[in-house]
Amino acid sequence: MYWVNPLPEERALPVDRATKQAWLIWTTAIVVYVAALFHRTSLGVAGLEASERFGVGPAALGTFTVLQIGLYALMQIPTGLLVDRFGPRRVLTAAALLMGTGQVLFAIADSYPLGLASRAVLGVGDAMTWVSLLRLAAAHFPARRFPVIVSISAALGGAGNLAATVPLTLLLGGAGWTWTFLVAGLVTAAYAAVAFWRLRDVPAGVVVPVLQPEPLGTVLRKVVHAWRVPGTRLGFWTHFSTMSTPAVLGLLWGFPYLVEAQGMSRSAASSTLGLLVIGAIAAGPVLGSVIARKPELRMPIAGWFLAAALVVWTVLLAWPGGVVPAPVVPAAFLVLSLGGPISGIAFALARDYNPMHRVSTATGVVNVGGFAAVTASALAVGVLLDLFDWLPPAQAYRIAFLALAVVLVVGVWRTAVWWRRARTAVFEAEARGEDVPVQLRRRRWDAYTAA
Repeated sequence: MYWVNPLPEERALPVDRATKQAWLIWTTAIVVYVAALFHRTSLGVAGLEASERFGVGPAALGTFTVLQIGLYALMQIPTGLLVDRFGPRRVLTAAALLMGTGQVLFAIADSYPLGLASRAVLGVGDAMTWVSLLRLAAAHFPARRFPVIVSISAALGGAGNLAATVPLTLLLGGAGWTWTFLVAGLVTAAYAAVAFWRLRDVPAGVVVPVLQPEPLGTVLRKVVHAWRVPGTRLGFWTHFSTMSTPAVLGLLWGFPYLVEAQGMSRSAASSTLGLLVIGAIAAGPVLGSVIARKPELRMPIAGWFLAAALVVWTVLLAWPGGVVPAPVVPAAFLVLSLGGPISGIAFALARDYNPMHRVSTATGVVNVGGFAAVTASALAVGVLLDLFDWLPPAQAYRIAFLALAVVLVVGVWRTAVWWRRARTAVFEAEARGEDVPVQLRRRRWDAYTAA
């Protein structure tokens, strides 16, 4: 069993209060993150239009999301290393430029390969935002406020998700594909100048450490050390299991499912999809405050959500005929919406159990979990829809969405395993007289060390 017990001065920069400059820097970074969420989920309500524009079926349509999110997942560890090396200011500036360029290319794309290339560029830019934002928060805010800042950041990012539902549907119907995405891309690229001007890597008066390029072997060891920490591994699987379902629905398959399988109009489907965002925005700050005051509750909260998500999928997939009564679908989407803010628990785990010089790398490792699950789920749903396209839509989607349930079950299993192992590591550290970030109460199921 591995344990990392960073010294207090390694856990955070010497910040004891949130200054006006800290809030200004955070606000500037949040705008980039809101743009990232808009661009990331813009295909959610534009999926049917994209299918017509590029002349592709479900599997090829799913490839847009698989490529974009797959690159996002692959870029998380490199992004953490880039932030550690160059600082969040430069990385966020590059992110805004890449996202803007990708969306401009997507606006003018008239072929499937160009469309894929544009989503790839967008995915790389998107991948650089969250880790950079968390690093800024860790540097400019006291440790006790970090969970609240993470939750508020995720909730405000939901504004980008919300803009990509009903408003984007109306814009696509009015201004059209090209102008809608062209303006969004140009505005994002232009904001890169604002980010570069206003962001600061560390608080005023703190010396920015000068880091030298590290050999590949050193970089790999840094990743391995982060992965060996039980808290990091628990964060990975918590993120894997909590965020995958609402993300897959919001990014691509929720809108077609509501229109084709549940028979909703496009406006009603957009509104229902918006519940994923509204629920996350409303719950995020509340959950963040609770977790900040009582960090020992963060994993029980995640556990209760996962149990509820399993019940929701049992209802949606087992309902006779596959067409669920109208009131059930919005209720199910509201429950699943909590997965987004609850997934922020994973980043608090990465921060608490890793020294500051490795927090960005550990955060990147944790972030891979959720987006690896999204990539696998989105691809599997598209392939299954193609295979069963001869069935009525409600039946085809019920079979295809089994992939989401399987990924959830795997995530719940691995989260339970590493929850127990991480608790064991904490108790062993306490027995050695070491300081631990969270005081845990020993339970009966903690009596034996996990194998």
